[in-house]
Amino acid sequence: MAGTRTPHGSTRVGGVKGSIRRSGSSRVGGPLRSVGRALHLPVTGTARGIRKATHAHGAGESGLGKLIELHAVNGAGDVMITVALASTVFFSVPTDEARGRVALYLGITMAPFALLAPVIGPLLDRIPHGRRAAMATAMLARALLALILAGAVSSGSLELYPAALGVLVASKAYGVVRSAVVPRLLPPRFSLVKANSRVTLGGLLATGVAAPVGAGLQSIGDRWPLYGAFVIFVAGTILSFSLPPKVDSSKGEDTALLAADEEHLHGPRRKYAKRPGLRTVGIAVTHALGANAALRCLSGFLIFFLAFLLREHPLTGESAAVSLGIVAVSAGAGNAIGTAVGAGLRSRAPEIIIVTVVAFVLGVAITAAIFFGAAFVACLTAAAGFAQALSKLSLDALIQRDVPETVRTSAFARSETVLQVAWVFGGAVGIVLPLNGTFGLSVAAAIVAAGWLTTVHGLLRSARQGGTPRTRVA
Repeated sequence: MAGTRTPHGSTRVGGVKGSIRRSGSSRVGGPLRSVGRALHLPVTGTARGIRKATHAHGAGESGLGKLIELHAVNGAGDVMITVALASTVFFSVPTDEARGRVALYLGITMAPFALLAPVIGPLLDRIPHGRRAAMATAMLARALLALILAGAVSSGSLELYPAALGVLVASKAYGVVRSAVVPRLLPPRFSLVKANSRVTLGGLLATGVAAPVGAGLQSIGDRWPLYGAFVIFVAGTILSFSLPPKVDSSKGEDTALLAADEEHLHGPRRKYAKRPGLRTVGIAVTHALGANAALRCLSGFLIFFLAFLLREHPLTGESAAVSLGIVAVSAGAGNAIGTAVGAGLRSRAPEIIIVTVVAFVLGVAITAAIFFGAAFVACLTAAAGFAQALSKLSLDALIQRDVPETVRTSAFARSETVLQVAWVFGGAVGIVLPLNGTFGLSVAAAIVAAGWLTTVHGLLRSARQGGTPRTRVA
């Protein structure tokens, strides 16, 4: 039916039937739109809430919020791969055989660091204007390796091992670049410790959310967490390029390099006569690295010593699996609390934070060795996680503060290598010790004491001097 003119000059299309059709459509469409909004609101509301949290206190304007979100994606992808590769073989073989397998695992974890400090760190330093591309490459590499792993876990092919090592190398490469760019995204009135804590906390929260999702995918099939990791890392590849352009800015770097060249040609006019490195920036970084190495050594020791101890002698009234679960939850909770505390700290003296937390964990270790028991073991692992988180954030802040940007990525690569060596050494000690709780925790206390006593004086002196000035670059 053709449209007719109404007395007021408007057109009524379709007459009565059209009016009925439109009226019915609106009656149906209204509820559908309401249902759509109700389903859409949790997603958009959650996204807005996350964006509000990550961009708070100037982090949105500086670009730090984007880095927090990128690191959250990184953590979610890594935990998906970890879930996929997790195995229960540890509980299915005799203790002596398990020791050999764990020793092999410790050796494998060192392989990526054979490249990280001498090769990857200096290489990334020479492409300071391509840091977004470097992080995107690390994400994309893990996405592709996740697909290779997905094929390998089902077939049991030898591709599993080189692909897993490739994931570790790419993950560490991303980590050192991420740490190096934080100073460029520092909001006003933010300390470096606080900024590092915000980034790390974003990764921890994403890990907590992604772990049960990965476990659910694992229940469907061994490949599915790896497919999830592929999707996440592809998203991370795209998100890397959403970081502000100042991440790749060359402002100040060319001037610093030209000054270094001029100094080399015409004689020293500054403190340095060659390209600066870790040992040329004062006592704070080296002593902080020593204290962190002691805590990382403690971490490796506790993980493997308690794994074997609690397998043979579980906590009172609990199975071996539950005993290890209690210890793991305590360590994870301590680490999360340490990161959260760092995010709220106003202190601008990372040296004081390191001295304090190492002294704290030393006291807890001595107490746990004297009064060995389930509660004290849980307290020690929680204290170790707390101290390691805050101390590492403070070490990163010192490197960002005291190491010139021209070699900062190398400095992070070198520090990560030292810490991994300390972790492997602690784990090796934990494997070979007799399974005696009091004796083992006495060794743990000795490890922390050695690290604290050899670094406390240098860190306090650096704090009194207000830190070591570094080359000013953008």
